[in-house]
Order: sequence, then C-alpha cells, then structure tokens
Amino acid sequence: MNPTEKALWFVESHLPDAISLDDVAASSGVSRFHVTRAFGAATGRSVMGYMRARRLSEAARKLAGGASDILAVALDAGYGSHEAFTRAFRDQFGTTPELVRAGGSTQNLDLVEPILMDSSLLTTLEPPRFETSQPFLIAGLGERYSCELSAGIPMQWQRFGPYFGNIPGQIDDVAYGVCVNGDDTGNFDYVAGVEVADFSELPKEFFRVRVPAQKYAVFAHRDHISTIRRTVNTIWNKWLPASGYEIADAPEFERYGPEFDPRSGNGGLEIWVPIKT
Repeated sequence: MNPTEKALWFVESHLPDAISLDDVAASSGVSRFHVTRAFGAATGRSVMGYMRARRLSEAARKLAGGASDILAVALDAGYGSHEAFTRAFRDQFGTTPELVRAGGSTQNLDLVEPILMDSSLLTTLEPPRFETSQPFLIAGLGERYSCELSAGIPMQWQRFGPYFGNIPGQIDDVAYGVCVNGDDTGNFDYVAGVEVADFSELPKEFFRVRVPAQKYAVFAHRDHISTIRRTVNTIWNKWLPASGYEIADAPEFERYGPEFDPRSGNGGLEIWVPIKT
C-alpha cells in the first residue's frame, strides 16, 4: 500500500480513537509533511480534515437513528463538550445535531463516505533528473489555500498574467508556481511568479520567496495542465516512497518554460521536488 492507502486504512480502523497526525504518519511510514502532501494529492482533502468529516458523518447517522444522548455522540466523535460538537457539526453540515435527530434523516446532509482509492489518479512517470539549484529569488502573486479549496489556482495565474514580462528585475521568460509554508492541516501558500534579480522595486502586493541551494528531483509533465494532479499524486504516493529519498524542508515548485502555452494549457512543465537522503 502507498502512504495514502495506509493513512486511509489507519483512519478508518481508528475512527473512534484519539489519534494524531503523528500516529497517521507513523502508520504510513513517512513524515508528517509527506503524508499530508501525499494524502492531499490523492484525495483533495487534508488527513485530519477527512478524519473530522468522517467522524461527524458517523455521528450524524447516529443522531438520525434516534440517539438519545447528544453528549455521548459528541464524546464518541472526539469532542469534549456539547458546545464544541455543535459548532463543528454546524460548520460541517450547516445545521445542528438537535435538528438532525428531530428530523430522523441524513438525506439533506453532505455526508463524507470512506474514500476508495482510484487507480486512474496514478500515471507512468518518466525517470526524474536530479538538479542541485543555486539560490534564487521568486516574486509574484500569492494566495493561501487548503487541500479542499485549491481550485482557485488557475484564476490566480490569470490575475498574474498582466504582470508577466513587466516585473522589475525579471529574469528570463520562465514562470514558477511555488508551494511554501505548508502546515499539518494541508494549508499552503502558492505563489505564481518569476525569478527576479532582487526584491527592491516590486509591487507592494507581491509575495517574495527565497529558494535556497537545494537538491531536487525534477519530473516532466508533458500532458495538458489539467492532468497535473495525476503526476503529483504519483510522485508523492508511488515514486517518493520507493526512491530512498525523503522530502526536504525547501520550496516545491512548478517550472513553466517558454514552450508552455498558458492560453491552451499545453506545452508541458516541470515539477521540482526537494529531496534529501
């Protein structure tokens, strides 16, 4: 099993238990960051967000079935109080535990069912090449995303388009999509930008990223940009666990050379993954 399949099995088999991201990572045989990134690439969800949604979905079923004690349901779902449970339940489903119990149905709730891995989300990778980058600077438009809400990235690139070629100190006609500041809940900053000579004259709204000297595994993605998730998923859930490398604490980025056509999404790109032995 790959890291995501191991994480799914562990979460589902320990759903009533008080487990942490460290526990999930240990069961998957990879780091916290790796399992967070791999799980997000494969499922579009964060590990802990998925676990929370599954627990609340099972709690909703109990309530719709007539559970007499809401606090007992809350405790089983990992919440220490009725108030905390109600708050999380409302955030997840837009209604309260009391109303679901009174209605006796989950028909109008968007329940989260156990995820079954889809083999179509894997692809055949070309062997990567290995590069040791020199330090360089990236500047551009940045946004914070979660695994569940990363669909705004294409619009971010559209907003960045008018800046391209008009950025003070821009180096080359190459664009970069840089992932930085990832956390344990699957949130990350994504910067659509270019390499610059320095940060001194940039627009005030720009994000600034210093990419250190770092060893990278560089993967070619030659298909349409819309299929990039398959390549990323295969890197994190198939290639990296079998490679003997670990993920390094450095920015991961996409490199869009002059051959990439942003209007059509064709032309291919490279995915640079920071690694260490």
